[in-house]
Amino acid sequence: MAERKIDLLIRAGAKVTVVAPEIGSKVEALLNQQKLHWIEDRFEPAHLSQALIAIAATDNEDVNRSVSEAARQQNLPVNVVDQPNLCTFTVPSIVDRSPVIIAIGTGGASPVLARMLKARLETLIPAAYGRLAGIAREFRDQVKAALGSVDSRRGFWEKVFQGQVAELVFAGKENQARAELRAMIQATEDAEFEKGEVYLVGAGPGDPDLLTFRALRLMQRADVVLYDRLVAPAIVDLVRRDADRIFVGKEKSNHVIPQPEINELLLSLAQEGKRVLRLKGGDPFIFGRGGEEIEDLVRHNIPFQVIPGITAAAGCASYAGIPLTHRDHAQSCLFVTGHLKDGSVDLNWDALCQPGQTVVVYMGLTGLESICREMIRHGLKDTTPAALIQQGTTLNQRVIAATLDSLPDAVAAANVRAPTLLIVGSVVTLHDKLAWFDPDGGPRDNLALNEPGRGANDGL
Repeated sequence: MAERKIDLLIRAGAKVTVVAPEIGSKVEALLNQQKLHWIEDRFEPAHLSQALIAIAATDNEDVNRSVSEAARQQNLPVNVVDQPNLCTFTVPSIVDRSPVIIAIGTGGASPVLARMLKARLETLIPAAYGRLAGIAREFRDQVKAALGSVDSRRGFWEKVFQGQVAELVFAGKENQARAELRAMIQATEDAEFEKGEVYLVGAGPGDPDLLTFRALRLMQRADVVLYDRLVAPAIVDLVRRDADRIFVGKEKSNHVIPQPEINELLLSLAQEGKRVLRLKGGDPFIFGRGGEEIEDLVRHNIPFQVIPGITAAAGCASYAGIPLTHRDHAQSCLFVTGHLKDGSVDLNWDALCQPGQTVVVYMGLTGLESICREMIRHGLKDTTPAALIQQGTTLNQRVIAATLDSLPDAVAAANVRAPTLLIVGSVVTLHDKLAWFDPDGGPRDNLALNEPGRGANDGL
């Protein structure tokens, strides 16, 4: 352990003093190369008198504790290997692509996990990234002189790192990469990078792991993000740190910013030259008003991209173990919204109440009782299986499975919180057998489907 720490410290430019009664062959070799100083002794607090930091790497807990206590008394940062309770700082695992350095730390909670993540990153990040960063450093002042604004310089470097210059470096053609970079600087003007653009990105139903690679890439490029209530905080946290964040609400009957004003805001920000991220829960084109938001952009020739997301029906049903189609239960699936633009629940009930299909109702919590009543009135049996999923795919997911007749009472008793998704159809009976996602390891809410009138219970 000590040898590894010494090697990293020397490579970082530190002047290392080793205090130990004896040293191994590797440390002795470094001593002979005059890369460190050795005090042949057992540790004493006086050994820290000229130190800036202290690291204890022994298998003797008494010695480690003595180093820790002495360092604290002298107000020195101290690290004791694999004993986080004795540390005032931890040493992360690093991926070294100098001058690019990536540190992975767990605050001392799990060094093994940090090393596993390091091993994964080592395979994903070529050594050429270090050479690419070095070339960028050579040309930084020239780019700054050629491009006056911060936004245009950022756009320029993004083009460099994602384009031909980077590919030449990865191919080992560094001189050609430099020539290409010089040509780019000479041919570039601020105006080229001052054009605004809008990214309409589907954030999925809540689990950050369900984001697409393209969504993540654009989330890191945006200058400003507009997000609504349905986007999980963990997903908003993945947006570029220095991007401006604007919350636009979008709760039923309570819009922080009305939809027409959101449309105007997207347009005006893009016209200012901003790269605008419109982050929407689920998929932008499935009950997400994405079509409304880009109509003005089309009229004003603002470039935009639409990145689909996993819609709530697919994500929540999958995490609840309810397949939306199944050869033995449903040969079609219908998506509807639980309230229209005027707030009513006026659906094509005859089309919804057909045999052999699954009906998924978005935003159906407020009108749940009316929806269940109308579906029964238009031909479905009152014992038709139905389930309400609360905050699907997240750690707050709950599934209340019942029947059309009993579901409203079960939901009322369960203190359900939006957002929710309603699924109606025979496929709901598969929930008990196929449910795999249990966010807290506890029991699932379940109402026995073959016992109409029973209340929700906590057991299975």
